[in-house]
Amino acid sequence: MRLDLNALPTDIPLLHTLVRELVESLESERGRAEQLAHQLKNLQRRHFGRKSEHFNPDQLQLWLDALDEEQAAAELEKPPEVTSAAPKRRPPVRKPLPKHLPRINEVHDLDEPTCTGCGHALHRIGEDVTEQLDYQQASFFVHRTVRPKYACRQCETVTSAPLPPQPIDKGIPGPGLLAHVFISKYADHLPLYRQAQIMARHDIDMPRATLCGWVAQGASLLAPLVERMKADVLDTSKLHTDDTPVPVLEPGNGKTRQGRLWVYVRGGSFDVQGEPQPPVAAYQYTPTRNKDGPSRFLANYQGDLQADAYPGYDHLYATGKVREVACWAHARRKLYDIAVQGNAPTATEALAWIKRLYAIEAAIRDAPPAVKRQRRQEEAKPILDNFKPWLEAARRRLPPKSPLAKAIQYALARWIALTRYLDNGQLDIDNNRAERALRGVTLGRKNFLFAGSDKGGERAAIVYSLVETCKLNSVEPFAYLTDVFRRLPTQPAKDIDQLLPYNWQPATDTPEN
Repeated sequence: MRLDLNALPTDIPLLHTLVRELVESLESERGRAEQLAHQLKNLQRRHFGRKSEHFNPDQLQLWLDALDEEQAAAELEKPPEVTSAAPKRRPPVRKPLPKHLPRINEVHDLDEPTCTGCGHALHRIGEDVTEQLDYQQASFFVHRTVRPKYACRQCETVTSAPLPPQPIDKGIPGPGLLAHVFISKYADHLPLYRQAQIMARHDIDMPRATLCGWVAQGASLLAPLVERMKADVLDTSKLHTDDTPVPVLEPGNGKTRQGRLWVYVRGGSFDVQGEPQPPVAAYQYTPTRNKDGPSRFLANYQGDLQADAYPGYDHLYATGKVREVACWAHARRKLYDIAVQGNAPTATEALAWIKRLYAIEAAIRDAPPAVKRQRRQEEAKPILDNFKPWLEAARRRLPPKSPLAKAIQYALARWIALTRYLDNGQLDIDNNRAERALRGVTLGRKNFLFAGSDKGGERAAIVYSLVETCKLNSVEPFAYLTDVFRRLPTQPAKDIDQLLPYNWQPATDTPEN
């Protein structure tokens, strides 16, 4: 309503209505202004500031000390106080060089082993050894497969042994080079055009289009392994999932659009016999971020799903077969983004509460599930029972549309899912397993700029699945892929499980160079 300031109404009820509308409008604008200021500071911090989410422990400790005695007693045990004195830095200690590396001896001996004092002959009593880590540049070589030819003098038939199956039929790359291209691209984040430049320094003319063809055919060869892994990753009672955008080139107009890479991680879980299951990370590419992608992947899954607050999972929770487990790292991050801007005591105090929960998790990280559940019930549950009413009271004091009120509401709206980990020792307090599995994708995205097509995104999902699962199982990815590319063309389908990263054993017989 527009008012004529020279002819204001004199009706008191109407004036009351106008004042209320004006106050509501001002509150709305103030909330909007706070939200925009919060977004601006976040963008400035992410662009110019540090990325770590570690907070000043001294500031957090002030709030921990300020909690009243009743809360402290309910929480049973406080984490040790953080003193203001800077910790003493330990002097750096040089670690011994790895024992598995080959040693090349270079002996430096005396020209004449005689005593410089009396001239008598010296006898050897030992040696001084100094070790240095050195490097020899990687080199290319040509692997020749020689097949003697035989002829029959009687009927003139010519015979030779069949050519062994190759990773790429009639292709140039051997298993080692193919593995090197894959690891350089998907583990070391080196785009194919840079790999072509490196080959050119060795006087090897290998167009990028050729390397792209190798990746396409190699990924097709590896696809059955990943399909088998997808069945294993769903064979668990708890699953972690997350997604990240991937720019994809739009054919015809030279622009990119947003594709999506999803990851599904099985880790820290146990089978029905109580035996630990090997960790698995399976990736899925979708052209968009609609719910169809995770719906297809998780169609037959039953169990706990730890994820962010993406609404595309809601229909899975509605079936009752999948239970939502929320992530405290996400809830904490929203509060941290406010606290780090300064002059936000409520956000800082909330971080102090959450810090207590993580201190408990750090103490029980390697404990069996039964012990984790017991400690969480005894120590974390009392903290959360007091934390929730504190959050509710804090929210009531804040403008509803302020960034801090929204951050608190994020946690309260998901309180059941956030506290579900208390009752199950196999569950984690956060979804960091999935977030860590996407770090390689994020680094690669900065180097590659975009995927060439949806097919390229699907190939990336195949290779990331194998590389990340290798890392989770402490398997060296290059050795694994080299061996798999050598064996897969002749591996019977019934024995394909032997080549999964968590089952893999290196072949004992390797061809001579």
